[in-house]
Amino acid sequence: MGRTSRKRRSSLATRMTVASAALLLGGGGLVAVNVYASAHEENPAQRGDGAQQQQQQVATIDCPDVGNGLSDVPDAARSEVDGELATMDSQITESYQRLAASRDAAARDPAFVQNSILQPLKERRSTLIDRIGLEISRAGGTAPQGMKDLAACTARSAGTDGSPPAGSAAPSAPADGGQQGDGDQQGDGGQQGGGQQGGGGQQTGNGPDASDFVDINSVQPNVRTPRNQRAASRGTFTTKCGRNENGKFNPDNVIVAPGVSNGAHHMHDYVGNQANDAFASDDDLANGDTSCRNQGDKSTYYWPVLRLQNGKDENDAQADGGGKDQNVGEIQTPASVTLKFAGNPAGKVVAMPRFLRIITGDAKAFTNGDANANASWSCTGFEDRQLKDKYPICPEGSKVVRSFKFQSCWDGRNTDSANHRTHVAFADPATGACPQGFQAIPQLQQRIVYDVPPGPGFAVDSFPEQLHKPVTDHGDFINVFDDGLMKRVASCINRGQRCT
Repeated sequence: MGRTSRKRRSSLATRMTVASAALLLGGGGLVAVNVYASAHEENPAQRGDGAQQQQQQVATIDCPDVGNGLSDVPDAARSEVDGELATMDSQITESYQRLAASRDAAARDPAFVQNSILQPLKERRSTLIDRIGLEISRAGGTAPQGMKDLAACTARSAGTDGSPPAGSAAPSAPADGGQQGDGDQQGDGGQQGGGQQGGGGQQTGNGPDASDFVDINSVQPNVRTPRNQRAASRGTFTTKCGRNENGKFNPDNVIVAPGVSNGAHHMHDYVGNQANDAFASDDDLANGDTSCRNQGDKSTYYWPVLRLQNGKDENDAQADGGGKDQNVGEIQTPASVTLKFAGNPAGKVVAMPRFLRIITGDAKAFTNGDANANASWSCTGFEDRQLKDKYPICPEGSKVVRSFKFQSCWDGRNTDSANHRTHVAFADPATGACPQGFQAIPQLQQRIVYDVPPGPGFAVDSFPEQLHKPVTDHGDFINVFDDGLMKRVASCINRGQRCT
C-alpha cells in the first residue's frame, strides 16, 4: 500500500480478513463493532428482545481513575504506587477482554456481567486500593480518604449506532477551554458524514465506530486564540527530530508506569530520545541517542500510533500493545512531524527544568470524561476547524492532522506530580495568563500529519476498553534539553525570534 511509508523490520506480508482478525483476538476483538451493529443483524429475532437489548447496551467497562485522585504520594512510595496503578489497568483490560469473549452469556443472563465480571473486578481493585493506602502511610504520607469508593466499575452501555445512551453525553471539548487556542467543539455536526466509508478501509477490532467520524466540511471554523499583550513572548523554537522513520515503538509508559512492561496497553511512536522504555532512568535518557538534528535536544516525544484498519497484519499482531490488546492494523508513519515551542501571550517565559514531565490529553477520556481531554483532529487546508471527539473525514488531496498544545504553566518546583498533572497547568484561554503560583514556560506544540485514505478506516491505539475513541488521544513529553540549549530556547522566544 503506497500510503504506508513505515520501514518494516520484519515481514508484514500476511493479509488477513476481518474474520481472521476476530480469530486473532480470540473471538473478542469484534465485540464493540458487533454491539454497535446489533440492531442491523440479519436475524435479530433469533434472540429474545431482552437478549438483543443487552447485546446492544453492554459495550465496555467504565472504572473510576484511581490515579487522578492521588494528589500527594511521598517519593519513597511512588514506584510501588505506580506499580499498583498499572496492575489496575491490567485488571480492567483482562475484565474487558472477558466481557468481549462472553457477550453471548451476557445476552442470555442480564446478571452475568455484574456477577461474573464486575464484582470480581471490584474485589481485586479494592485490595489494590488498600495496598496503595498502606504504601503511602508507610512512607510517611496520609492515605487519601474515600478511595474505596473508586473500587466499583460499571458496564458502559452504547446505543445501536455506537453513541452513548440518552443521559450519557459523548465526550466533547473541555468546557474550560483546556487546549489553548483550539476553540469549541462542534457537537451538533459530529454525526454528519460519519457513515461515509472512504478509501476502501475496513473497521476491525473493538472500534472505532463510523459515528466517530465527521466530514470536515460540515464543521464550522472554531479556532480562537488569545490576543498578544504588550509584554508577550512572541518567538518560537522548532526542533527537528524526524517522523520515527526508524520504527521505534513500545507499549510502555515511563511517566505513568515506570518499570512496568506494557504499561500503556497500546503502542507508542517515539521521536527524539532513543533510550525510552519503561525502565529508562533520567541518567539513561541523558546518555541516550537522539533522532533530533540538534544533539542538545535529547527530549522524548511520544504518542499513540495511528493504524490503518485495512485488513493487513502488523508485526505486533501477536504482541502486547498490539493484537493482544486489540490494537490491529498497519502502523502509519507520519508524513510530517512538527515540534515547536511557543511563547506566552501575557508575558515572558522561563526555561523548563530538565526532566520535566508533561502529559497532555487523557488516554481514558472515553470512560473518565473529557476534563483532561486535549488533542485536536483536523485536515490540511481546514485547520481553522478543530475536532476533539471525532476523527475527520478529509476531502481527496487533504491529509489528516492531529495536534497537541501542551500545558505551558509550571509550578516552579516539581518536575512531576503524583497524578502527573498538578505540577503543570494550562494558561487562561482568554488572556494567556498562568494561574497564581505558576510561571509560563515554552509551550510544546505538536503537529502530526498522516497521508491516509479519506473516511473511516483509521484509529489511534488505546486501552482496549476505550474503544479507540478519538477523544482518548494524548501526548507525552520529557524535557532532556541541555540546560544551556533550553536557556537559549527561552531567550529566543522572549526576544520574539524564530529559531531552530
